[in-house]
Amino acid sequence: MITTEDETKRRQAAARKDNGFYWRERDGVRALICAPLEQDGFTNAFSTRVGGVSSMPREALNLAGFNEDDAENIYENRRRFLKLFEGQWLLTGCWQVHGIDVRVVHSQDDAKQKPEVLGDDQYCDALVSNTPNVLLAVKTADCVPILIGDPVTRAFAAVHAGWRGTSSSILKRAVEELESEYGAQVANLRVAIGPAANACCYEVGSDVIEVFKDRFANADELLTPTRDGHALINLHQANREHVISAGVPADRIHLAPFCTMDRNDLFFSYRQEKKLHGRVGRLMSVIGTRA
Repeated sequence: MITTEDETKRRQAAARKDNGFYWRERDGVRALICAPLEQDGFTNAFSTRVGGVSSMPREALNLAGFNEDDAENIYENRRRFLKLFEGQWLLTGCWQVHGIDVRVVHSQDDAKQKPEVLGDDQYCDALVSNTPNVLLAVKTADCVPILIGDPVTRAFAAVHAGWRGTSSSILKRAVEELESEYGAQVANLRVAIGPAANACCYEVGSDVIEVFKDRFANADELLTPTRDGHALINLHQANREHVISAGVPADRIHLAPFCTMDRNDLFFSYRQEKKLHGRVGRLMSVIGTRA
C-alpha cells in the first residue's frame, strides 16, 4: 500500500529532475509545487488555469480579477484551489500596482479581508509574514511570481514582479524586509521563481530595453534582439540575478521550467489572450507555514 508520505517522497524525488518542481492534482485542479520549499516546511503552490468554473474560455481556474469574472466563480475557484493543501488556511494578498511597496502581515487578524470588499484592499506588490496558517498570495498572468522561505526564522514572502517591478528591484526589497522585520539571514533563504512570460516569447520595445540597459550591467545577456527597437527579455534570469547579488546561494534558487505565453494551455497569459478574448484569468502563487 502506497501511503501519502510515500507518494510525497516519490514526487519530491521526481522534482529534483525537473528544476525542483512537481505537479499536485486534486479533483481536476492542478498546481506546481516547489519541492525544496516544501521540504523546508513551507506550503507552496503556483496555480494553473485548469479545474475551475470560469468561462475563460471554459472550466478555467480564475483566482482573481473581479472586474472580469463573477465573484461567485472566483470564490468557488479559490475554494477548489485551497483543497490542494492540508488544514485550514487564511488567504491574503494585495491590490498589485507594479510598484515596490512591501506589505507586512503581522497576524491572522491583519491577514483578514474586509467582507464588503471584493478582492484586496491594500496596495503593494510583495508581502512578508511569519504568521502560521496564513497563505500569502500574488496574482499573475505573465508577470513573474516569486516565493521565498527562511527555514530558520520561519518567515516567508510572496512577490509579484513584472518588468517594472523587476527593473525596480521589488524582489530585493522583499528580501530586505525579511531581514529587517524577522532577522532572516540571506544565505538561508530558499527562492522559487514561478511560471511567467519568458525569454522564448516575451518581446519588449525600446522603452523597456532602455530601462534594463540603464539598471542592469549585463543587460545584453538578458535581452535578445528581434527586430528594430525590440528584443526578447529574460525576467526569470533578471530576478535570479537580483537575489544572487543580495547573497542568496545559487543552489537555493529554483526556476520553474515554464513560459506562460508558450504554455497557454496550462497558464493564463495576458499577452496571448487579452486581444483574443477581451478577458484574462489570473493565476495565484501562494506560500505559508503551519503552526
